[in-house]
Amino acid sequence: MRIGYENKLLAILSLSFGFVFFDRLALSFLFPLVSTELKLTNAHLGVLSSALSLTWALSGATLGAWSDKRASRKPVLILVVIAFSVLSSLSGLVSGFLSLLLFRALMGVAKGPALPISQSLLAEASTPARRGLNMGIVNGSAPGLLGAVIGPPVLVWLATTHGWRTAFLVSIVPGIMIAILIALFVKDSRSRSSYGNAGHAAHQSRPSWATLLKNRNVALCVVIACFYLTWFVTIISFAPTFLIQYRHFSPQTMSCIMSMLGFAWVGWGFIVPGISDRIGRKPAMVIFSLIAAVCPLLMVYVPNANTMAPLILLTYTGLGCFTLFMATIPAESANPRAIATALGLIMGVGELVGGFLSPTIAGFAADHYGMPVVMWISAAGALVPALLSCFLRETAPVRISHQSVRPMANVD
Repeated sequence: MRIGYENKLLAILSLSFGFVFFDRLALSFLFPLVSTELKLTNAHLGVLSSALSLTWALSGATLGAWSDKRASRKPVLILVVIAFSVLSSLSGLVSGFLSLLLFRALMGVAKGPALPISQSLLAEASTPARRGLNMGIVNGSAPGLLGAVIGPPVLVWLATTHGWRTAFLVSIVPGIMIAILIALFVKDSRSRSSYGNAGHAAHQSRPSWATLLKNRNVALCVVIACFYLTWFVTIISFAPTFLIQYRHFSPQTMSCIMSMLGFAWVGWGFIVPGISDRIGRKPAMVIFSLIAAVCPLLMVYVPNANTMAPLILLTYTGLGCFTLFMATIPAESANPRAIATALGLIMGVGELVGGFLSPTIAGFAADHYGMPVVMWISAAGALVPALLSCFLRETAPVRISHQSVRPMANVD
């Protein structure tokens, strides 16, 4: 019974968080078309990415902690899925930069709690031997499949045949369907385990942000997130425009290369956490972060698209690391009653620094020093986490004694 629900929850949360990134990345893929009509620049793209990351950061940190105080997180997850779907659809009605900025910022508010709530539900429902793999599928593979594999060709086809506004408008449909699935099939185990008759005591003993930051792994993951979000947001925001304007690839070639990022995202998204279940979280973080630092530089120096595509497939490994520092390691390190708080804190600070500040800086740097500078900024964003990961405490059950593994809540 437990395994059956674990798999069902994994499938639903994968769809949910995958669609979060389908919406988030849509503007990056459509920006070459949007910018022509609305007369936007690279700096505008950086500000739009930064605005979503800022509100995502603040919402994830605050609403993630708030969800830990509630007896049930399920209604909150349903609400945020509906909200970001509606706001994404409304992006198709904008008339200029300011209205687009408003909707992107509001989308960040709606999306912020999605990851902390989803991963806290999954951490409680997962068997220890599958925890890293399950979290990797939700945090890495699902967003890669829906956001970066299916997203580019579908969005570019819709935009070129029906207009970019239509591509945004139809996004409300899958979001409503996912909200219905959550309502029908997701259970909130904490309402029976962590809460129950001891609900008030659980609330009183929940650690604060300051207490969580005294945990070395949580503190390191916060810093790692700042740099890794720089790697991810910079490359994913600017790569489509870089490939078209700087490398002079066609929109179709660009979408194929971005799909390679997506295929790598899907594969490495579960391969890296799965490997970490066997060799440990720490060595996996170091090895695959070093590989990820190479990926953005390939876009600058590889001479043609045919050579670039397979190399990107092999080196875009960082999204698998995201699962480890943003979900698995803190979930295995923090107090069980504060998992969503810890995950929200890591994601929030990471989005604030790496997601909000970095794209704006990269956009202005690109306008002043040329587009290749954004890829160098992205590369640095993966190299620093490789070094910081050397100081993590190992948390993988296979690498530590059974007595030292913090027990996770079970789902009947």
